[in-house]
Amino acid sequence: MSDPVDVTVDTDDESASVRVHDDDGEVEAGDATVRFSFSAGSSGDDADGEGDPGGAEDADPRCIAALDAVPSDSTLVFEARDGRRGVECILHRAGDAVVAWKNSCPHEPDVPLDRGRGATVRGDRLVCHKHGAQFEREDGVCTHGPCAGDVLDGVAVSVRDGDVYLTDERFERAERR
Repeated sequence: MSDPVDVTVDTDDESASVRVHDDDGEVEAGDATVRFSFSAGSSGDDADGEGDPGGAEDADPRCIAALDAVPSDSTLVFEARDGRRGVECILHRAGDAVVAWKNSCPHEPDVPLDRGRGATVRGDRLVCHKHGAQFEREDGVCTHGPCAGDVLDGVAVSVRDGDVYLTDERFERAERR
C-alpha cells in the first residue's frame, strides 16, 4: 500500500484508532474486532515492504525530534510505529519537559487535536479545535468541554542529550510527519 490508512473502531465502551501501513490487519476495541484487507497493487515499497525510511541508517529509530524543535505554544506531530502499523501522536513542550499524546480528542476519537499546523494552546491548556475541549498540558485531563474528566491517551517519551525519544513500549520507532 502506498499511502497509510486510518482505521477507527468505535463500540459503546471504547474506541481504537490506528494508522495502517500494510495491506491487511485488524483493529480491536472492547469486544469488537475489525479485520480488513486491501487489494495488493504497486505500492512503490522496496522488497521488504517497508520503503525507504528517509533517515540515516544508523539513526536511533526512537528519536523523534530535537528538544528545540518541540513548540511550547503549539504541538508537533509524529507517528509512533509498531511494525507496519502507526498511530499519529503529538508532542508539547513546557520548559525542558516534553509530553506526548495520541493525536485524538476523547470526545470524538477521529478528530485530531493537531491537524498538521499545531494544536491550539491557551495558557497551560491544549484546545480541541472542533468543540473547544480544554486539556491540561501536564497530564492531559479535560477540564472543560464535552469530554470533561476524560484524559488524553498518553504516549511515553523522554528527553536525553537535547533530543526527545519515544520510550513507550507499545511502539518500536517514531517517524516525524
